Amino acid sequence: MNIDKFQESMYQLIVETSTNLPRDVRRAIKSAKERENAGTRAAMSLDTITNNIKMADDNVSPICQDTGLPTFKIKTPVGANQLVMKEAIKNAIAQVTKDGKLRPNSVDSLTGANSGDNLGYGTPVIKFEQWEKDYIDARLILKGGGCENKNIQYSLPCELEGLGRAGRDLDGIRKCIMHSVYQAQGQGCSAGFIGVGIGGDRSSGYDLAKEQLFRSVDDVNPNEDLRKLEDYVMENANELGIGTMGFGGETTLLGCKVGVMNRIPASFFVSVAYNCWAFRRLGAAISMETGEINEWMYQEGEHIDFGASEAELETAAASETAEQTNIVTLQAPITEEQIRNLKVGDVVQINGMMYTGRDAIHHHLMDHDAPVDLNGQVIYHCGPVMMKDEDGKWHVKAAGPTTSIREEPYQGDIMKKFGIRAVIGKGGMGPKTLEALQEHGGVYLNAIGGAAQYYADCIKSVEGVDLMEFGIPEAMWHLKVEGFTAVVTMDSHGNSLHRDVDKSSLEKLAQFKERVF
Repeated sequence: MNIDKFQESMYQLIVETSTNLPRDVRRAIKSAKERENAGTRAAMSLDTITNNIKMADDNVSPICQDTGLPTFKIKTPVGANQLVMKEAIKNAIAQVTKDGKLRPNSVDSLTGANSGDNLGYGTPVIKFEQWEKDYIDARLILKGGGCENKNIQYSLPCELEGLGRAGRDLDGIRKCIMHSVYQAQGQGCSAGFIGVGIGGDRSSGYDLAKEQLFRSVDDVNPNEDLRKLEDYVMENANELGIGTMGFGGETTLLGCKVGVMNRIPASFFVSVAYNCWAFRRLGAAISMETGEINEWMYQEGEHIDFGASEAELETAAASETAEQTNIVTLQAPITEEQIRNLKVGDVVQINGMMYTGRDAIHHHLMDHDAPVDLNGQVIYHCGPVMMKDEDGKWHVKAAGPTTSIREEPYQGDIMKKFGIRAVIGKGGMGPKTLEALQEHGGVYLNAIGGAAQYYADCIKSVEGVDLMEFGIPEAMWHLKVEGFTAVVTMDSHGNSLHRDVDKSSLEKLAQFKERVF
């Protein structure tokens, strides 16, 4: 095999996976958009999502800023040199990262140091398997941290909130899957997809669950019991009303695939791998002789490009939403009076400066002064994809929100300490932050998870950066924005959309306690 051609093929696979959503996923998102009620927050979110997909297509840029943990599943003919192939894959990963198609995302677990090229012990994940065919089957999934953190594993029998006892049978498995959708809420960038692994041990069960995500959205499970289970979940999970981004709505789940393996008598695990709407998963059939791609996978059936007539529909939907929703324009720095006037459900457009801050920044600010004056300012939970031009100037290539709940231990204290008025992220925050918003006069704004191109377009310039020692994703970027749109989901009056949706969806979950398929 021509290893240089194989490395080039791996480069193409990584770029396409990062920037080009597969056809089966596009069709699922289109169906969700058609089901949603016009003029709702969920409809607005799906408009943004489809617009983001189109922008990623046009710009050949990352759909989502979160590289996640690249996971390759590769089947090779007998005799293939897997060691050489593994080195070629690593070279391709490093080059794609350098070219700004992936965010550097590999971090030393002890020191926190970012390798800068997505390489390190354990990253990327490359799993080889031999088969009897004469070509290479190479598949890749980029599964971001927000949805990875909503993976869940159950040990049966167990007690489940809202559903009661789940036993070691199909009905117990059904309850676990329904509970897994409920517990994800909007933090995994719903509407999402789930892979379920029944059996195995704790590690092999999770592997089996993630393996289901490599199945096509449109396939039919050959196991009749599992087919019925998948159909049941798809028919009923959307009744929970969690909706896109956890805003409420008609679509919470876009796909469910279930696999089963043997177990030992003492253990019965049900493992669920949750994946966001930005289901970045592709595959290619590669010639063993030439190393070139012969065929792309997951590209059967109708292609939806979300352009042309779709764009016109999006404009109409956005106009209808604007007529029904209170849209408030804020110029940073923002006053407490302006914040106190906002309420849950308002749509906010921000102009001026905002500053990124993720885990490392929040931890740092608890014991240190801020590198800039944050009084009245906006913190954006975001780890962007950044590139330098020939003149050494930084440019934003992708900049969607990260999951906010990780900052719950710090957020309220930091807002009060530095006078921060608004926090932007995804998935909402907890009671400690909500109490601080009420006491201090702050607001939480939910941006659309995964919409990395949409928000990058709102960033007009990079005015500076601090704390680069934490790495590109964790540094504090100074961003000048225009028309940056988000929804108020936690206000300064003690109201939280996330709390309300959680409560209502738990009540609906209880309806499935006795329902069988």
